[in-house]
Amino acid sequence: MRGFVGLVGGLSVLAGAAMAEDAIVVTAERRAQAIEDVAASVSVLGEDDLTRIGADHIAEVLARAPGVNLNRGSGAEHLTAIRSPVLTGGAGAGSFLFLENGVALRSPGFANVNGLFDAHYEIASAIEIVRGPSGALYGANAIHGVINVLTPEPGKDFSLSAEVFGDTEDRYKIKGTISGGKGAQRFFAGVSAVSEAGYRRDAGLDQQKLTLRHIFDNDNISIDTIFSFDNLEQETAGFIFGRATLLDRTARRTNDFPDAYRDAKSLRFQSTIEARIGENTVLKVTPYGRWNQMEFRQHFLPSQAIENNSHWSVGAQSAVYHEAGRLSLIAGIDAEYTEGALSEFQARPRVFSFTQGLHYNYKVRAINASGFVQAEYQIAPATYMTAAARVDGTIYEYDNLTDSAIVGRFLRLDDQTNRFITASPKFSVRHEFSDNVDAYISYARGARPPQTTDLYRLQINQTGDQARPEQIDSVALGVRARVSERVNIDIAGFWMEKRNFFFRDSDGFNVTNGKTRHAGVEADIRILLHDRLRLESALTYAAHTYRFNRPTGRATESITKGDDIDTAPRVIANTRLRWSPTKRAWLEAEWVSIGSYFTDAANDHAYEGHNLLHLRGEAVVSERLSAFLTLRNVTNKLYAERADFAFGSERFFPGEERTFGVGLRYRR
Repeated sequence: MRGFVGLVGGLSVLAGAAMAEDAIVVTAERRAQAIEDVAASVSVLGEDDLTRIGADHIAEVLARAPGVNLNRGSGAEHLTAIRSPVLTGGAGAGSFLFLENGVALRSPGFANVNGLFDAHYEIASAIEIVRGPSGALYGANAIHGVINVLTPEPGKDFSLSAEVFGDTEDRYKIKGTISGGKGAQRFFAGVSAVSEAGYRRDAGLDQQKLTLRHIFDNDNISIDTIFSFDNLEQETAGFIFGRATLLDRTARRTNDFPDAYRDAKSLRFQSTIEARIGENTVLKVTPYGRWNQMEFRQHFLPSQAIENNSHWSVGAQSAVYHEAGRLSLIAGIDAEYTEGALSEFQARPRVFSFTQGLHYNYKVRAINASGFVQAEYQIAPATYMTAAARVDGTIYEYDNLTDSAIVGRFLRLDDQTNRFITASPKFSVRHEFSDNVDAYISYARGARPPQTTDLYRLQINQTGDQARPEQIDSVALGVRARVSERVNIDIAGFWMEKRNFFFRDSDGFNVTNGKTRHAGVEADIRILLHDRLRLESALTYAAHTYRFNRPTGRATESITKGDDIDTAPRVIANTRLRWSPTKRAWLEAEWVSIGSYFTDAANDHAYEGHNLLHLRGEAVVSERLSAFLTLRNVTNKLYAERADFAFGSERFFPGEERTFGVGLRYRR
């Protein structure tokens, strides 16, 4: 019943695209283009949206895009779903491609399940979400979707902004930007910092981010250079156990893992060189480099082991764009070299088969090379056909830095080299029925090699078939319509089949040949009810099911074909009503609805879902200064950001109770 209420409420209007007067530009082809020219499901959250939200966590931002559901973890952590269940482990890391300005935050085989905490979304000018397989142009890890965080482009005129914020959960945030230019040179700098005591005991967080951007632009060539830095230090809280704890306002704030922590740092550099090499031809080359390091305690395991992982990469993206009348061509080559390392050490005495001492210590060298081509042809005055294909080649060289042996439950492999080749084709047709209505139908395949941890970080009960490249095939149909001057609608339906889904079952064994199906409908609409009143909403109805049988030693955790995948609510809705009584003030009410979902693979246990109400507002105090406020979880609902069932117990990440915040924003 709760899911039905969410469905009806979301249908009142659905949103995320743009008002009729807005021009939405996306970079789905690694270049700027109007969203109506893209035969794909793309949502764009612009600078105004991001400023209004004032997110404490990127999950608050992405909740406004249909088909997207982030489970907020402790501190900056998260688990992601895009046209999928919420995925964990290697699947959670490798099924989504997280970009900043078109370049992946992490190397494909070394992805991080919490990967978005590196992105500088706090000062972003826009966030793009591409839903569904997008490997033809983006490559590995674009299985279920792509999230691209865009840094503000420097302006020619000097501008300055600053913001301070604090709330009743002892969370304090500051951020600032500066931009300007002269002649062919333009620059931008953005910085942000957050310090919070944590909703739960011993769960504080401190994070600082810096982004610098410089653009040189003359008539024939432009060079766009971006540098980013992120430092994260957090104390980490794990699950709470039992429904009674979730519903107890004191007990839900406890933390059974006071020694848990996560420290992470990252550096990224990229420089896009764009040159016109003919009247109808443009060349773009983006060399880049990245480095990251992370240390954390595995509080979720009896070992409480300390893991250190890191990798650095250098690479380049390239693309040639050629326009020849009705034909538009894109072709390019991408290449990357990565060196990564992982170690795991248990200081505490042996617990069951978790042995004291070194568990793993290895390095992996990786080479990724890809070639892609896309052709769009105008087959009729209002009809466009697109065909694209990409081939990715990956080589992993694994170097075991300790002895090859079985130590307790841990299996340390001999040195080895593994090679993978994947192909990602795409075909679509887009038709413009009028200036206000267009539709598309597309087929796409996503493919990715296994994560390095799925290949080399094994245990003794994981000696079966090696992880194989994952593949997903998708058919999507979408319609974008400008119903009137006040209404924009974007509706998409999708059907996807995935093979070689790699995960670990409840017995701890590797599953290398899992099959799943994902089918649903998404809607994105904004309506201007009145010159001062807007209603916006995003809605998803989707079924994510297993398409194979998997008996386990724990009969209650056996997988049966046709069952829902756990942590996959069928209904997700996000609705906002924004009132602007004057040009100097606005007030927004946001309703977030998460439908019920199963918390175990056998569908024997479930979380009932939740509905939340948030309020936000801003008022201009002077020409350059404004004050804003937030009231999150207005009804003081006791809910779970994430619910799970494992080892015979319900467990939860509790969501924050009612929280009031206020801030000041300065612009010139």
